[in-house]
Amino acid sequence: MSTTESASLFNNLETLSTHELLTGMNSVDQTVPQAVAKALPQLEALVEATVARLQQGGRLFYIGAGTSGRLGVVDASECPPTFGVPHGLVVGIIAGGDTAIRKAVENAEDDAQQAWRDLQAHDVNEKDIVVGIAASGRTPYVIGGLQQARQHGLATGCIVCNADSPVAAAAEFPVEVVTGPEFVTGSTRLKAGTGQKLALNMLTTATFIRLGKVKGNKMIDMQLSNAKLVDRGERMLMDELGVEQDEAAALLKKHGSVRAALDARG
Repeated sequence: MSTTESASLFNNLETLSTHELLTGMNSVDQTVPQAVAKALPQLEALVEATVARLQQGGRLFYIGAGTSGRLGVVDASECPPTFGVPHGLVVGIIAGGDTAIRKAVENAEDDAQQAWRDLQAHDVNEKDIVVGIAASGRTPYVIGGLQQARQHGLATGCIVCNADSPVAAAAEFPVEVVTGPEFVTGSTRLKAGTGQKLALNMLTTATFIRLGKVKGNKMIDMQLSNAKLVDRGERMLMDELGVEQDEAAALLKKHGSVRAALDARG
C-alpha cells in the first residue's frame, strides 16, 4: 500500500473492517520504536541527570495531565515492587489529583500554577529532579511546574512527542519522542502514549540498574509480594548459587530477599 493510499484509507476509519483497523493500527505503531531510537541521546542525558540526583539522596517526580499523567503514576508505582526501592523515591503527580487517574478532571491541565503547589506538598528540594510528561508539549500544568522547579534549583526533564515545544524549552533535559500523527487524530493515548511508556520504562530501568538494583539481568531487590514472585526469587537463587529449590526456598525464607540471601552466601 502506498503512502497516499494509506493516508486515504486512514481518513475513512468508519468504513474499515475490524481486520483493516487492526492491521492499520499495527502498521503505524511500527514507527514508535524508531522515534524512541532517535531520542536515545536525549534520554541518555536524562538518565545520567536522574542517577546523579538519586545518588545525592534526591527523588524523581513526574508531572503530567491525562494519559501522560497516568503513565507517570504507573511508572512510579511499579518501581518499588520491581526494584525494592521505597515508596516516595519515584512519585507520579497527575493534574487533578488521584481522582484524575480514573476520571478526567475538567480544566485541570490548564492551571499553570498548580503543578508547583502539588510538588511543594512533597517538600521538594534542590536534590530532586522533576520530569514533565506531555504528548503535545503544550500543557500549561507541566510548563508551569517545570519553570517553577527550575527557578528553585531542581533538575528538570521532560518526555514530549512534538519537536521544539514549550515543555521542552522549560526543561534542562528534554526528551523528544516525535511519534507523528495518530491513527485517530488527536488520540495521544495511541502512538504518543506508547512512545512515552517506552521512554519511561527505559528511564527508570536504566537508572536503577546504574544504581545497583539489578544483578546480571535479575531483579534481586524485588518485593516478594505474591507466590509468583517468591517462586521467581527461588529460581534466581537456584541459578546464582547452583542449589536445589528446597534449599533456595529455605534461604529466601530465612533472609527475606534475594539480595540478602546472596550476600549471606558470599
